[in-house]
Formats: sequence, structure tokens, C-alpha cells
Amino acid sequence: MKLSLFERGIPAAVSMGLLSASVALPPATAFADDAFTAEQALLKVAPTGPADKPWEQHIGGGMVDTTKYKKAGPHRLCFSNASVSNPWRVVGWKVMQAEADAEKSDVASLQYADAQDKDDKQISDIRAFVNGGQCDALIVSPTTSDALTPVVEEACKKLPVIVFDRSVNTTCPVTSISSIGGNAWGIAGARYIADNMPKGGKVLMLRTAPGIDLFETRSDAAMRIFKDAGITPVGSEFTGGDNAKTKAVVSDYLSRVGQIDAVWVDLGAMSVAVAEAFEDAGQPYPIITGEDQEDYLQKWKNTGFKGIAPTYPAYQWRTALQAAVKVLNGQSVPGPKWVLPQPTITNDNLDQYVNLKMPPLHYALCGCEDLPGYPERFGGKK
Repeated sequence: MKLSLFERGIPAAVSMGLLSASVALPPATAFADDAFTAEQALLKVAPTGPADKPWEQHIGGGMVDTTKYKKAGPHRLCFSNASVSNPWRVVGWKVMQAEADAEKSDVASLQYADAQDKDDKQISDIRAFVNGGQCDALIVSPTTSDALTPVVEEACKKLPVIVFDRSVNTTCPVTSISSIGGNAWGIAGARYIADNMPKGGKVLMLRTAPGIDLFETRSDAAMRIFKDAGITPVGSEFTGGDNAKTKAVVSDYLSRVGQIDAVWVDLGAMSVAVAEAFEDAGQPYPIITGEDQEDYLQKWKNTGFKGIAPTYPAYQWRTALQAAVKVLNGQSVPGPKWVLPQPTITNDNLDQYVNLKMPPLHYALCGCEDLPGYPERFGGKK
């Protein structure tokens, strides 16, 4: 059974019911212009690295000399993870474990701690790793940036640290890995709507939960694109990523405003529920944005609605493990920011990402197809 984001750790306050239809749209003045402009520019930059291995590529930036960390292997790696509280993180953790198996000659062990989305637990986990002396390098996917910064700085004084997925407010990690970012994600979907929706069309924005940096950034970027295009969404609603609530919101808007021409989502987990709401209402499909989760890609392919899938590639979990090995081998790595490419799936390249042998909650940009145990390890069939 597919879990809602309420069940995956989104703050409980959001689950107290749908927010009203009068939720205010974010003002243009709230945008971080510098980040928006930078990420928009990075979308146009060709990455450096092997064309068939995007998890080894990087966009811009320099290289970090790691010779001071070089030591004889095989290496003992430790990983402090924010959680496995949603399907993307579940897939990512499987990717990292498979990468460790692929690098057995360099990886003696991969010790793991799951913080269960709790800052205090992750701080304790990291201190236990560092003080226990069982780690040659530490990989961290932080719960939140502010809370984890001090303990990451403590760890940096004793061993090399690699941060990925989410950032910390310090430059002490050897490198900090992520794809381009939430602005780029929001830009891709909103730009597609602005370019393909009929003039004067109606857009509904569906959001996951308030106050979460990742989703706020995606939404803010999309609103900037809409504003520049002269589009005022008919509403912006929080659904928690819950399928039933998503369908209820869409159905309510269809009954109140009539035709909806596009639905922008900040999380692709709701996209199939959006399509089903239009089916239930007997309405033609609008433009529906999503991401590289297989259930959305397959629905898009099968129905032929207009879609686009911005991505937050799960292959960065592979990059993080590889980075730790390279650092301990004294090999240079991109840094201090390692920016990975962030592809967008369009109708032109959809076929290469639809995989009927993989489960609905699998992420197409796992970069895992050549790893040990694929596809069964990831819930797929040969």
C-alpha cells in the first residue's frame, strides 16, 4: 500500500485537514533572486564527466585536492541518514548499498544510522560514529541544515565528511553533493505549463506541506515563472502528498471553477491521483507535471496527457559513496560544491525512462541499472 507523506514523517499539523481554498500564493518579493538566477543558468550548462555516468558528472566548480586524507584500504565508511521516510529515500539507500557492493575492493564496511527525520537523533548518531573510531570517512544526508551544522563541524575536525542531498551551513565537508536544486525543479514544470497552456487557461498548484525548504523553493520558482508569464493560479493547496486528499482537492476545484487546464505539483507522488480525479469527473486531462517516479511515467505514457517530469536524481546516493572512496584514496573530487546534472523528462525522451518491469514507486533516475542485484534488489523483475 502506498503511504501518504503524513505517514512518512511530514509534520503532523498538516494532517489536520485540507487547508482552505483561500491559501495565499507566495509573493514575488519572497524569491531568493540570486539562487533562482544561478540555478536557471546552470540548467543550460553542459556537465563535465562521462556521458553515460551522470552520477560522476559535475556542473561548473573546481576540484578538491584530497591527498591529505589518503590511507590504505579497504575503507570503513559510515553513513548518517536523515531517514528512509519516503520512496525516493528508500530507492536511494538501496542505490548506495549496491554501490558499496560494487566497490568491495575499496569498501570494508558501510555502517548505517537512520535518524528517522529527527535532528536530535542524527546529532547523536554522528557523535557516536565519530567518537567510536570506527569510521575512516563519514557520509551525511542531513535532516535540517541549521540543526546539523554544528555536529558536522565537530566531525570535520576528526575525519573527512561528505554531505549530500541536503546541505549544511558550513564549508568544512570535503564536498557537498546535490543536483542543481529546487529552483531548477520548479522552473522546468512551470515553464512547460506557461509555454503549452492555452492563453487565459487555469492552473491549480498542489503542494505537499508548508515550511519545508525543498518544497517552498520549488513552489516559489514556479510562481516566479507564472508571474512573468502573466498567469495567476486559481489556487495553491496543501495535500500532504496524500492521494485521497489530492483527488478531493482537484474534484472540489473542478466543481467550483470548471475547466482546469494545468496542474502543477511540487511532488510527483500526487500526479497519478490528479489524473484519476479528472477521470472520475469525466473531464479531459489537463497538463499534469510530475517527476521520475514510475507510476507517473507509466500513466503519462499510457494516457497521452501533456506532461513533464523535473527530477531530483536518486543517483546522487551513488555519487556520495563514490566520493567517500575517492577521498580516502587521495583522488581529487569536484568541490566544495559538487553539482550534478538534473535532467528533465519530456515527451521526447519519455520512452527511455518508462520501465514496466520496475515497481510503481521506483525512480527512473536511480543510475542503478549496472549495480549488483538489479533489478530484483530494487523490487523489479528480469
